[in-house]
Amino acid sequence: MKSNISTITQNDQPVIQVRTADGAEATISLFGAQVLHWQPAGGRPWLYLSEAAAFDGKTAIRGGVPVCFPQFAAHGPLPRHGLVRTRPWRLVDQREVDKQVMLTLAIDSDDGTLAVWPYLFALELTINIGATRLDMELEVTNTGADALEFTAALHTYLRVGEVELAELHGLKGLTYTDQCDGGARKTDPLPMLRVDDPMDRIYHDVRRPLTLDDNGRTLQIAQENFSDVVVWNPWETGAAALADLPDRDFRRMLCVEAAAVQTPIRLAADAQWWGRQSLIVGE
Repeated sequence: MKSNISTITQNDQPVIQVRTADGAEATISLFGAQVLHWQPAGGRPWLYLSEAAAFDGKTAIRGGVPVCFPQFAAHGPLPRHGLVRTRPWRLVDQREVDKQVMLTLAIDSDDGTLAVWPYLFALELTINIGATRLDMELEVTNTGADALEFTAALHTYLRVGEVELAELHGLKGLTYTDQCDGGARKTDPLPMLRVDDPMDRIYHDVRRPLTLDDNGRTLQIAQENFSDVVVWNPWETGAAALADLPDRDFRRMLCVEAAAVQTPIRLAADAQWWGRQSLIVGE
């Protein structure tokens, strides 16, 4: 049995639907190159997508895995989370190897990006869908004559049954910036992280995989070349302030994001950088 890959219209937007030969599923929007859905073979979906998300071709889609570049959040003068999550990307390659489907989407700087950020760039996002894993690799190329600096993230919304019961392991001893406490620097003393209040933390120098335990089902979260991990949940008050997030859905999601925030990446002319996040279903 071969994998099935098709481009269809969903919510008035073009998306790529994938079903691998062994039964994993994924949906990727060409708007923002955003993975909206991933369900491992024989399992339940691991990505959260808001039922109130906007699909108007202009507004960022709430959920899945938005690509943040060349600015993470409001850490700079550009629009929040940068310029590429609200622009159309193009599919430049697709292939199937050992029952895994690999898609590569691309976007380049244009007059619109140059008007607010005067640097030439080319991005590729390569998405690999396997039976028990989802790999996403962002590659940035400086196509201009001048050096540039950027921050970036794969803003991954994970779906959980009840966020207060979910446990995130692997952060003990790491230093983080607490965005909910005025940017205070702290060290996490706990063997596991549980969310029971608004949370917006940037963990630094993360070198080991994390494990999310969602009431017995587990997901390993690994990254390469991204130095930071962002953990975010808006909680009740924050969710109420977001028009595209149902009030109670803060309980159904937890963002665990591979990021490069603390130290911007500097690229010389013609240089490249890449960063990867892998989601791997536990046994």
